Amino acid sequence: MAESEVCKARPKGWFVLLLAIGLLQAPIFAQAVVVQPGTSLTEGVETEAGGRSLLVEELTTTWCTTCAEIDPYLMGVADAHGSRIALASYHPNDGEDAFSPPAAQHRIERLRTVNPDLPGTPSFMVEGKPYRTGTDAWVDVQRDILDEEVERQSFTKLKFNVKQQGEIITATITDFDGHGMNGSQLTFMVLEHAKPVPKEAINPGEATRDRVVIATAECEVSTSNLTTSINLVDARVPTDCVTDFAIDFTALASFSVILLHENTVDSIASNEDLGTYGAVEFAYRDRSEPEPWNSTWAVLGGAAIVGLLVFRKKA
Repeated sequence: MAESEVCKARPKGWFVLLLAIGLLQAPIFAQAVVVQPGTSLTEGVETEAGGRSLLVEELTTTWCTTCAEIDPYLMGVADAHGSRIALASYHPNDGEDAFSPPAAQHRIERLRTVNPDLPGTPSFMVEGKPYRTGTDAWVDVQRDILDEEVERQSFTKLKFNVKQQGEIITATITDFDGHGMNGSQLTFMVLEHAKPVPKEAINPGEATRDRVVIATAECEVSTSNLTTSINLVDARVPTDCVTDFAIDFTALASFSVILLHENTVDSIASNEDLGTYGAVEFAYRDRSEPEPWNSTWAVLGGAAIVGLLVFRKKA
């Protein structure tokens, strides 16, 4: 009788182990849609139905030596993670940063509603979780991404269209299926890739910086009021936020647009939740070479070996 029970337990253990590994590996293969620069956008390109991406926010500056060391690798990091993450870099208005875009400062002030004293640079935050600061931060960031993926049980499904007419690019929401309606907003962010650092600026790194947030617009879902529009040609809500919220911006050689469903600042002040309900990115840039090795595989492989040994011992 005991032998029979052992035999029944073994397949169950194997099944649970393999399922866990499969769930953790699945996001690694998910690749974000990256449109090659030079591709025509005159007919419009629509993102895939997304929203599962996790928002990773970086605090950085053009004068920071450590930031300059990390920045060249961030595009590869973004590509290695595919659609698992949407990575945005905020350059502050600190009197020294060469960019200091008002849109980035607006996002920084949003973070300060919960964290008045922001950490040094470079710092990364995954879905409003604790900041990870310094050159070795990415190990903890990877762990935060995995933890958040396991914890997230549901997300807002989002889709938007990107179309170019002359020198103007328009991004328009085309699908919304979400939750957290009261106290939430839809946010468009425009990121510039390979943004040149002025020659006169303090610059310990390369001639350009990547994923620089340069423009944003926010629409409150419950009222369909356009509450924020920074550095855009236009932002509008003809019907309501979830139907036709749109932004216009001047065409860039290489850019990304991120659409977020997140809490309003007023809502954050009461619940201190800086995370998102959903995020999806459209990228118009060269795809960097994929990383030949991802540390996640080591974690998963180690977990698999330990798990197999434990199940074998119990059996």
